[in-house]
Amino acid sequence: MAAPRIPFTVIGGFLGAGKTTLLNRLLQNASPRRLAVLVNDFGSINLDAAAIAAVHGDTIALTNGCVCCSIGDDLSRALIRVIEAHPPFDGIIIEASGVSDPWRIAQLGMAAPELRLDAVVVVADAAALRAQAADPLLADGLRQQLRRADWVLLNKAELLDAQALEDLQSWVSQLSEGRPCVAASYGAVPQDLLTGTAWPPFERPAQTDGAGFLASQFETWSHRPGGSFPLAAWHAWLAQVPAGLLRLKGWVQTSDGGWYELQVAGLRSSWQPLHSAPAPSSTLVAIGLRGRLPRPWLVQMPGGPGH
Repeated sequence: MAAPRIPFTVIGGFLGAGKTTLLNRLLQNASPRRLAVLVNDFGSINLDAAAIAAVHGDTIALTNGCVCCSIGDDLSRALIRVIEAHPPFDGIIIEASGVSDPWRIAQLGMAAPELRLDAVVVVADAAALRAQAADPLLADGLRQQLRRADWVLLNKAELLDAQALEDLQSWVSQLSEGRPCVAASYGAVPQDLLTGTAWPPFERPAQTDGAGFLASQFETWSHRPGGSFPLAAWHAWLAQVPAGLLRLKGWVQTSDGGWYELQVAGLRSSWQPLHSAPAPSSTLVAIGLRGRLPRPWLVQMPGGPGH
């Protein structure tokens, strides 16, 4: 039986957007999941000495089971080292350099049969984004990054008032051709949005460790569809994913008796066949911005309460 593929996430964005802050949060709060985080520069990662279990050249092992690996000059070699680790990691996070195209990095990871792309997340500085987009030296690269994202994280949102933030989110949605856009302070978003490896208990609201109005900006919806349905019915339902959905994940049983793991990040969905039933019945959990989660669409899923 083939081992399940390891989900990986690519985090991109210009220098100063807050990628490192996001990575620090992931490393500090990953438990009980074991994550491998591949970075360009160890020096920028703020690791507490008490959290470091061992240092081996270009790899730092943490006491919570996570590792932080330097990409160096060869991302492929760094990925191979992580893929071959035993026991296998629950997920891999790759930090793209500030000027790189995160989608190209995602394609490199997708070439490995042991890996499954979970999401491409682009972090943007809410206070500096408009000025960056107006700079002729930065504008093309910034637009390309945003259009490659599954969803955009507007970091440093505390620097804007509520109206300015709402206007910026609308502007980014147009600039990124409709990519979902999430505002946050200090990279405080539910880890479920970033890795797809965390499964919140059924019917539990999503929580963040952020502050103020940002701490309660997310909501979840969950359902156990009754019965089993053809895979084509699920594909038809996912043909038009509403913009208000940030992430959907779950296990689905099809009418031929098969089981699949479903992951939706932003506007992209993926299916992974499972060799055994992971749960007594199909189970799906959706995450979105509070007040914008597309519940009318969700209930129309095969076996949903709208059917």
